[in-house]
Amino acid sequence: MLTGKQKRYLRSQAHHLTPIFQVGKGGVNDNMIHQIKEALEVRELIKVSILQNNLDDKEEVAQALASGAEAELVQLIGHTVVLYKESKEHKTIVLP
Repeated sequence: MLTGKQKRYLRSQAHHLTPIFQVGKGGVNDNMIHQIKEALEVRELIKVSILQNNLDDKEEVAQALASGAEAELVQLIGHTVVLYKESKEHKTIVLP
């Protein structure tokens, strides 16, 4: 569980990132979750974009992504989700 200070720090780190995944009308699926897990292991902090043609509630999509990838939901702003998971091998982000 992240503290408020840690979330603020991660939001500042994620500001310049571009989304590397998109959730479309197909919604969240197992293949997407698997790819997000792999990306989190390498990058630790990623952005996911929820497209306009996705009819699911964006809060539910964000929770499904976070719980499926076993990651922390840092931020949901607009249609962009920021996820963080500490890497086992490629640790680069040091939390305050």
